[in-house]
Amino acid sequence: MVLKTLAEAAPCLISTTGDMQTQILSLCIDSRKVQEGALFFCTPGMKADAHDYAPQAVKAGAAALVVERILPLDVPQILVKNVRQALSYMAAEFYGDPAEHLHLIGLTGTKGKTTTSYLIKSILEEAGFKTGLIGTVCSMIGEERLPSTLTTPDPLEFQHLLRLMADRGVTHVVMEVSAHALDMERVSGMVFDAAAFTNLSQDHMDYFGDMERYLTAKMRLFEAGMCRKAVYNCDDDIVRSAMQGIPAVCVGIREPADVFAKNIEVKETGYEFDLVFYKRARIKTHIRLSGMFNVYNALVAAAVCEAVGVEHEVIARGLYAVSGVPGRMEMLETDTPYRVILDYAHSPDALENILSAVRQMCQGRVVALFGCGGDRDREKRPIMGEISGNMADYTIITSDNPRTEDPHEILKAIEEGMQRTDGDYTVIENRREAIRYGLSMCRENDVLILAGKGHETYQEINGVKHPFDEKTVVKELLSEMRGR
Repeated sequence: MVLKTLAEAAPCLISTTGDMQTQILSLCIDSRKVQEGALFFCTPGMKADAHDYAPQAVKAGAAALVVERILPLDVPQILVKNVRQALSYMAAEFYGDPAEHLHLIGLTGTKGKTTTSYLIKSILEEAGFKTGLIGTVCSMIGEERLPSTLTTPDPLEFQHLLRLMADRGVTHVVMEVSAHALDMERVSGMVFDAAAFTNLSQDHMDYFGDMERYLTAKMRLFEAGMCRKAVYNCDDDIVRSAMQGIPAVCVGIREPADVFAKNIEVKETGYEFDLVFYKRARIKTHIRLSGMFNVYNALVAAAVCEAVGVEHEVIARGLYAVSGVPGRMEMLETDTPYRVILDYAHSPDALENILSAVRQMCQGRVVALFGCGGDRDREKRPIMGEISGNMADYTIITSDNPRTEDPHEILKAIEEGMQRTDGDYTVIENRREAIRYGLSMCRENDVLILAGKGHETYQEINGVKHPFDEKTVVKELLSEMRGR
């Protein structure tokens, strides 16, 4: 593709230098992966500025640069106000604007994005649409799974995925849109047929600093021109307040809502309730997921799908078809008199939700095992310790992904919160040994919650990702304990 075409795609273009007829063969954001004929984007970051790596990129074969300041290098350069924003628009242009051939549905919120995306995908497929999914656990084209590295991929991977989906006959794409992605312009230029705001609670304070900036990032999804139809959870006070003045469909249980659940009954396999649309249509619905938060996820999914034209009966069938989501309140097959649940809960609100949900179904003790990630929000550590101390019968504090931090310092911070309660607990830094202890101490009818890792299959320690799939770990430990 000609460089001039790419430059003109960026709304933040300031000027250009050099030969704009230069042929561009690929786009790149990592100087170590530059190939001959690449357009290299000098993205500024929190830890490093890619402008500093431009000489290496040119030496490796970069044909041109996208910059926020002109560099003393003898290659064509595109000067823009915001390299990240330019990247999103240029990547879309390079891949032939695949989103023009797709119906995009975006989900933002602290919790519930993954489960809600699976519910929406199920409903759309029940309606006969070939559906793609982009999210935390994986990306999917129909039933084909592709690995994910970020909740919302960088623009190069994102546009490549959309191109792949469009070429394979996908008509609808449901995707998780993180606050980081919105703040870093990863979806700039995209127009969503529908977007939903599930809820908001403390998370990612290491990046955003405060809740106001975190909320501001989320709200970018609902700016004029980015989203045709909006849905939000009006039972969440912060979300309800933020969405005031924006034309949107609200869902809820406590507050008056456009789409709501009535006559909710807890069943052994999940929940049954009347799904009511605008007080006009009512349909009996059964979801095979535990936890009241999944009723909210189902409401959001139903409202989004109704907004894009799916019939109510199809919505109900699509909701029922989902029996579980990887790493989200996932019941492991253990053949033990107690149950083991895997869940991605890694924030205070998420931990509280999973403990509350399990308490409703547990006839024995609730045993919580969790840690907190290193190099991330430090404020939540004692908060999560206090929550578990108050809500679980027993807590095992252990490592999550310590990354570059001393794991014992993380454990100490969690323990500070635990000590504000009367909760019983122990501290075992090694996560495998902590799980062994949890399995060995559980009795009949107890529930052991392995919180924090969810679908992840690694543990990151000192910058190295070590294989650690908790499903596999539990099987191995139970086999060892049984002497096999």
